[in-house]
Amino acid sequence: MALFAAFSICKVAKDAAGVAGNVFAFGLFVSPIPTFRRIIRNGSTEMFSGLPYIYSLLNCLICMWYGTPLISADNLLVTTVNSIGAVFQFVYIIIFLMYAEKAKKVRMIGLSLAVLGIFAIILVGSLQIDDIIMRRFFVGFLSCASLISMFASPLFIIKLVIQTKSVEFMPFYLSLSTFLMSTSFLLYGLFNDDAFIYVPNGIGTILGLIQLILYFYFEGKSRVNSREPLIVSYA
Repeated sequence: MALFAAFSICKVAKDAAGVAGNVFAFGLFVSPIPTFRRIIRNGSTEMFSGLPYIYSLLNCLICMWYGTPLISADNLLVTTVNSIGAVFQFVYIIIFLMYAEKAKKVRMIGLSLAVLGIFAIILVGSLQIDDIIMRRFFVGFLSCASLISMFASPLFIIKLVIQTKSVEFMPFYLSLSTFLMSTSFLLYGLFNDDAFIYVPNGIGTILGLIQLILYFYFEGKSRVNSREPLIVSYA
């Protein structure tokens, strides 16, 4: 009876952490809205890059696939959050294409098709693996690597904050949402005993905490408070 009660509590805690992660992730998904308001208002993508949305789309698709019953059991909340994220990225990419200049538009279309092609290869390739454990390891390692690289991307911003002693290019709510989402899915992964979830989100939690500490340390020294994330153009 005690074992059953402990299992029930663990399941409730896992679901609560997963739901919280979905809520906090929504804050991340809507964070580019001010950028796209500016793009629509000015009728141009200016110096903004579409690459972050291309990469985020691939990350969401891989993690969404990992959360399905065909790959891993009892990870529905991983599928839901990444499905929502994929929809947001699709919308952002479409808007970006509408206002991008021709050269940038052609490159964005090519990269978008490449992402869909890569995901199709992963999807079909994983289904060719009959052993469910090996299939989970294959997709799990890909999703883990994708998440770690995504969480590591703010390292450039962290370095910039330390060098400039300014949080101009590190929006507080974006850093807070990253920290809360990562912490929620860290707990979710621990309760579900899923290393492919708690390892990358553990790294995300640490990096998110570092960003918050730097923000509060340098916030008083900053001269300018930026309302839009720094997106350097490489496209």
